[in-house]
Amino acid sequence: MAPRKTSAKKQAPAPTLVLLVRHGRTPTTGKVLPGRAKGLHLGDEGIAQAQQAADRIAALSEVRAAKKGGAPISAVYASPMERTKETAAPIAKALGVRTKVKRGLIEADFGEWTGRNLSELNKLPEWKQVQKYPSGFRFPGGESFAEMQTRMVGAINELVAEHPGETIVCTSHADTIKAAVAAAMGTHLDLFQRIVVGPCSITAIMYTFEGPMVLGVNSMGDDLTTLVPS
Repeated sequence: MAPRKTSAKKQAPAPTLVLLVRHGRTPTTGKVLPGRAKGLHLGDEGIAQAQQAADRIAALSEVRAAKKGGAPISAVYASPMERTKETAAPIAKALGVRTKVKRGLIEADFGEWTGRNLSELNKLPEWKQVQKYPSGFRFPGGESFAEMQTRMVGAINELVAEHPGETIVCTSHADTIKAAVAAAMGTHLDLFQRIVVGPCSITAIMYTFEGPMVLGVNSMGDDLTTLVPS
């Protein structure tokens, strides 16, 4: 009797490095809760920040491509908002790729709070819940923080599945990136407000078969070529 053939052992997918870039500064950054309102573009400072981020990411891409068996950064994704697409534009140009829009990377839906001044919102009793108990808060007429985190993490997981073993860039928003970092670290959503993600900062997370590894958060001017798992 011939020996039974055994199927080859299925290999785990190669790790994917995701660079999460918050959009550059706009004329209302730090003043207004813009949410998904259309027509908000980068200011002059934000445009300069996006170019600086593009230069840093391009340098990382060159280093990775030069390594034996390495490859350049393969894709750039952006949330549908103007400010994130404008941030992605110089990055995509520097890498020689085209920006793809990923709906799941979009800002939280702030509902009735969209467009309101932060100086007014932080006087509301609900604002304390936003800061201290976000997992139990839903924006009036909008999205809950829990739904936002689930949607953001789901979008990243979809992209990781599409790009095994590659490095990709995703331009998104402060709260969505903070929520993704909290999920990657296994940190409860109620603590995600302790994470800082500044305009055009770069956050790096390596997604592996055994779980994500956070390599860097809120990087504003560091040399990205040093990003390696310890």
